[in-house]
Amino acid sequence: MIVAGLRLLARLPLSWLHCAGAALGWLAYWLSPSYAARLRENLHASGVCGDEAQCREMLRAAVAEAGKGVTELAAVWFGEDEKVARLVVQCENWGVVDNARSRSNGIIFLTPHIGCFEISALYVAQRVPLTVLYRPPKLGWIEPLMIAGRSRWQMVVAPANLRGVRLLYKALARGEAIGLLPDQAPGVGEGAWADFFGRPAYTMTLVKRLQQASSAALIMTFAERLPGGRGYRLSFEELTTHDLDESALNRAVEAQVRRCPEQYLWSYNRYKTPAGAEPPPAKSKVESRKSKVS
Repeated sequence: MIVAGLRLLARLPLSWLHCAGAALGWLAYWLSPSYAARLRENLHASGVCGDEAQCREMLRAAVAEAGKGVTELAAVWFGEDEKVARLVVQCENWGVVDNARSRSNGIIFLTPHIGCFEISALYVAQRVPLTVLYRPPKLGWIEPLMIAGRSRWQMVVAPANLRGVRLLYKALARGEAIGLLPDQAPGVGEGAWADFFGRPAYTMTLVKRLQQASSAALIMTFAERLPGGRGYRLSFEELTTHDLDESALNRAVEAQVRRCPEQYLWSYNRYKTPAGAEPPPAKSKVESRKSKVS
């Protein structure tokens, strides 16, 4: 029943879904004080706003964009293949992907929580075999929808556990591509503390381990929502570093966020301490003074 309903919604114009999503975003903002507080705190603390007026404007946009990220899933996950393929109306720098494929060491696509990260993976999977890592949602009924929506074209989904990680290593060993959300908070023992927009965030170490084991290319990508439901603009950028530690990874994500800050998922609890993990080391007074000056 749920899938059938979502397939019906997928027939609606993307502009309608985005309008409904903007309303949903504000409904969630007003009904959940904790959600609203986290979104405001993360946005203001990031420093991406030039002044208070710009922060207010960006906050309004971010609230609406977060809601669009929910309602657009109907079109992205359950639309007909031909219609989904047409959602990306502009692609920048696909040539870096072709160049990386010619080296035959595999590709690690890094897709932060910016814009429509779901369409980014589907666009790639239309063209190359892609294994994507996903964390099962807390609400169990959502997982079958997630798997069904992502399992098309050449995409394989891998759960965020030992079996799933092995699938990633095997895909890279075959010279194929994999996809990760680099700003997703990992579980205890799977990350290290590194600054993200000036605050310590528990950051996955998996990207570094995968790249060191395979010498795979690292390509950052995100799909920007275009106004009026016109579709998405997809961009690709290869990271040239060969030692992408957690700090460098966060800086790379920050650079992408600054390109389109209003479409970043600021409500995501990026700075939480995973259960059982040691809290981040306290900054010394000297470091604190330096961070305030900078």
